[in-house]
Amino acid sequence: METVMRVTETIKSFREARLSALRPPSEFFDHTRISRPADLNQATHRISYNTRYFSGNYGLLVGILAVYALITNIQLVLAVLFLVGGFAAINRFGADPIQVGEHVITQKSLYTGLFVIGIPLLWFASPFSTFFWLVGASAVLILGHACMVEPGIESEYAAVQDSV
Repeated sequence: METVMRVTETIKSFREARLSALRPPSEFFDHTRISRPADLNQATHRISYNTRYFSGNYGLLVGILAVYALITNIQLVLAVLFLVGGFAAINRFGADPIQVGEHVITQKSLYTGLFVIGIPLLWFASPFSTFFWLVGASAVLILGHACMVEPGIESEYAAVQDSV
């Protein structure tokens, strides 16, 4: 019961901290503010401001891309489920040694078997390419959006407020 309360409290604090920073879609997808930056200095200023201003939206975007990457890589999901399920099953049922014929199967041998089967499964599921695709796709989308969207009028007041 205590863990349920902790999980509920964690979800509530996440919702208050991150999801409260979400900007409305009409502001995030405002096509009238899209323009090419004049130079690198202006692009850097836009990226700096927009990554802070739209941080909740960018976090949600990374989350959506991560879910998409897992949906399209079923082999990775199955390999991770196999390893996590194997750990849970060994911890729950394999605590005591089991006698099978003349052989004694210990918890250590069960973990060894799990790793011998699970690590190649995980390797063939290509988790590194999925991770680097997620990093690359997120970087291109976030930096592209942050660079192309002009900051609103409130960005000028934010610079004045920071200096006070």
